[in-house]
Amino acid sequence: MPALFYHLTRSAEDDLIRTLLTRALAQGWRVMVRGTDDATLARLDTRLWAVPEDGFLPHGLAGGAHDADQPVLLGQGDAVNAAEGIILTDGATATVDEARSLSRLWVVFNGADDAAVTQARTLWRTLTDAGVPAEYWSEDSGKWAKTAEKQGTP
Repeated sequence: MPALFYHLTRSAEDDLIRTLLTRALAQGWRVMVRGTDDATLARLDTRLWAVPEDGFLPHGLAGGAHDADQPVLLGQGDAVNAAEGIILTDGATATVDEARSLSRLWVVFNGADDAAVTQARTLWRTLTDAGVPAEYWSEDSGKWAKTAEKQGTP
């Protein structure tokens, strides 16, 4: 149940989310991608259908009749698709109880946005202070590498 924090400095957010979703679906997990902005979620929806040109990731935008059936649900609210993992993007957040109930929580944030970095640091402290283990992943070296880890101290 670790929370994995991804500090974007080189990669495009959509590309990282696609990679995370591909890996999660390969493990048979259902995933919620939680954002705070309809335009961001609509852009991601389009990208997941169109890129790569030879395939797509099965998903849906929240608010449809089949939300509970979606392997990947993009939205702003609760994970009504029985998600084992949640990807937080665009400043979205999760509660400690929610993080504890998941197989994985991914926090994707833009390293060039001071407010996003501050929010990610606050969420890191909130989760680890409540006993949720967390890992910090950076791409400063040109590839993703875990650069910090905390087991959480309840």
